[in-house]
Amino acid sequence: MQWTIDLAHSQIQFSVKHMGISTVRGTFGQFAGTIDEDNGNVKQLTVDIDVASLNTGNGQRDGHLKSADFFDVENHPSAKFVLTNFSRSGDDITATGDLTIRGVTKSVTLKGDVAGPAKDPWGNDKVSATLETKINRKDWGLTWNVALEAGGVLVSEDVKLHIDVQAQPAAAA
Repeated sequence: MQWTIDLAHSQIQFSVKHMGISTVRGTFGQFAGTIDEDNGNVKQLTVDIDVASLNTGNGQRDGHLKSADFFDVENHPSAKFVLTNFSRSGDDITATGDLTIRGVTKSVTLKGDVAGPAKDPWGNDKVSATLETKINRKDWGLTWNVALEAGGVLVSEDVKLHIDVQAQPAAAA
């Protein structure tokens, strides 16, 4: 069965340490994806992310993240995840795939769980997944930083990704 990600009930979030003492969180507001599965086993998954839709709640910071110092949205307007391997044990899942950011593709592994299928109040089938991973932003060429006088750097290299996805049959999308 083919499923389509329901953008209204899904989020792709990221978080990164700032100055080593606080956490900056953000979301990507626009993305689309399809999931092909057979009896709960995902065979294919592709997600396209509009990087310009990132939002951290601070316009100046968002502009800097979209600049060539970080995502370089002008030259790389989208990021993409393509599944290469999927495993499931009960509701626990591991999804490995190729993540492309700034034209650089690296393998990442996300772990989490799935729920459903379930019917919404209008009788429509839904499934969901929650997945997490941690990546090093430098692996994708996001290298900008500033050394702090007291030691350390302004922006951590480690970025945590948290994904909550709800999907519906492609025919219902």
